[in-house]
Amino acid sequence: MARRRVGAAENLRASRSWWDAEADAYQAEHGDFLGDVDLMWCPEGLREADAGLLGPVAGRRVVEVGCGAAAGARWLATQGAQVVGLDLSAGMLRQARLAQDRSGVPVALLQADAAHLPLRDGTVDVAFTAFGAVPFVDDSAAVMREVHRILRPGGRWVFSVTHPMRWIFLDDPGEGGLVAVHSYFDRRPYVEYDATGAATYVEQHRTLGDRIRELVAAGFVLTDLIEPEWPDGHEQVWGQWSPLRGRIFPGTAIFVAQKAA
Repeated sequence: MARRRVGAAENLRASRSWWDAEADAYQAEHGDFLGDVDLMWCPEGLREADAGLLGPVAGRRVVEVGCGAAAGARWLATQGAQVVGLDLSAGMLRQARLAQDRSGVPVALLQADAAHLPLRDGTVDVAFTAFGAVPFVDDSAAVMREVHRILRPGGRWVFSVTHPMRWIFLDDPGEGGLVAVHSYFDRRPYVEYDATGAATYVEQHRTLGDRIRELVAAGFVLTDLIEPEWPDGHEQVWGQWSPLRGRIFPGTAIFVAQKAA
């Protein structure tokens, strides 16, 4: 693993291959926490049912960008939304179909790159993603522009990502993850690679300012930025997320933005 630059094509290839290969293991590890029909914004356990970040959804056209197993899309369908789930990974979409069969809640699923959404201009009321797509693409500004394009005037775009300040620290849920070792301003992505040097996993870093500038440049108005606090009684560790770290500094940033009416 390393912090180094990768090209757009290598980034795309690595993301598709990694999520295809790891889809089953990912769901086996995290599926119980995420649920089959639920919209969980983050490892801190913030649910859309409690937060209401998407606003009223009944009768609205909603798109989940980077839907993974599409638990959020299915939950929104139960709330009366007309939902489409999109993901780059065929492996994750297969998990979405399995969860659809288990739950009996169907949603439309499409395989697509978040930077090239196969939807017409101004046809969507709400777009969202919970840790999907945005951190894994080479050009997240392009994702912001694409989402802006497909939204109707007044449409809402909500996405959650690892809080940018977490990039200062090691991915360690214990005390080793409390010591700052990286520069916040080092925007080189985190890369895992094979024996040939080819990237097998890529995750991109942007600062809070970068994210806001991407939104504004695409034409959005930022209406809220939520940094969920670690709740009392929540003891589950998820990767680098843990009660120890979560009670000291934020692990998730949720951006709520709107296309001008």
